[in-house]
Formats: sequence, C-alpha cells, structure tokens
Amino acid sequence: MKNTYLIPALAALAALGACATATPYQAANTSDRGYSDQQVETNRWLVSFAGNSLTDRQTVETYLLYRAAELTSQNGYDHFRVVRRDTDTDSSFVPVGGRYPHFHTSYRYYGPYWGRGFYDPWDRPTDYREVTRFEATAEIIMGKGPKPDDPEFFDAEDVLMNLSGRIQRPETG
Repeated sequence: MKNTYLIPALAALAALGACATATPYQAANTSDRGYSDQQVETNRWLVSFAGNSLTDRQTVETYLLYRAAELTSQNGYDHFRVVRRDTDTDSSFVPVGGRYPHFHTSYRYYGPYWGRGFYDPWDRPTDYREVTRFEATAEIIMGKGPKPDDPEFFDAEDVLMNLSGRIQRPETG
C-alpha cells in the first residue's frame, strides 16, 4: 500500500523539476515557451523567442538572434538584416510561502454554542514574489551573397558559429 503513493509523488517531483529550469532553445508549442517564426514574404520573416521566468533577457535575445541565423541558413540565404526588434517584459506577482501554497487545508465547522465557523490550521500570511518573463521579436530580411558593410546586417554562418556555445538545447530522455 505504501508504494501506491510513491509513483505519483515521484511523477509530481519530476514535473516540478522540469519547471525549475530556464527555457531551452526549442520550438514553441501550446504548452511550452520557445521560438516561433512566420514567413511574411519570400525573404522576410517574423521571428520570436519567449522564455519562462527563469530565462533572463540576454538569453532570450541571444536565442532570437540564433534562430534568425538558423532560419536564414535553412532557407538558402547568406545574411540577414534586422528591420525591427523589440523585447517585451511581462511581470506579475505570485503568492509564495505557507506549507501548501496551492492546496488549501481549511474547513468549515459548526459549534453548538457559537454557530458556524471557519478553521485553517496553516493560516499564515502569504508572501509574494515578482515573476518576470521576456519575449523578443524581430522582423528580418534575408539576402544572398556577401554581407553589406553595415552593422544592421548579420552573416548567418558567423552568428551560428559564434553563438552555438551559448545555446542550451532541451534534454532528451
């Protein structure tokens, strides 16, 4: 009977552990954060990268630039120009503290002399912490041939080579 609770408890711990890491470089889907892109014209794309609350702004912007270079290379182009770029910050406050912050152990009772009451054995003041998430977006135009001598243009292969050591991919397993 003791082992019946062990498997769900371990699964819950594994799920919590997965949430305790920064967003890796990955394609976004409905439940995860990551990169996404949309083709606007033949050589023009919108690219974005959204991180979780453990992913800092610099990492989000690095992953965006890496994705732009990767997309440029995958489509047979040599360089790209960032036409428009923006990084949004989303901050909110979430409750922390208490013994079970998302599980309430309170109950109602009825006393013969005083009527109805409410009891919470772990009724403690709740603290709040700020949670910040970053999302970087850019519109890029891709080009072929030598990169123009302009700081707004990036050589795709150089970007991929120089940033590859800073890219954290998802763990497989």
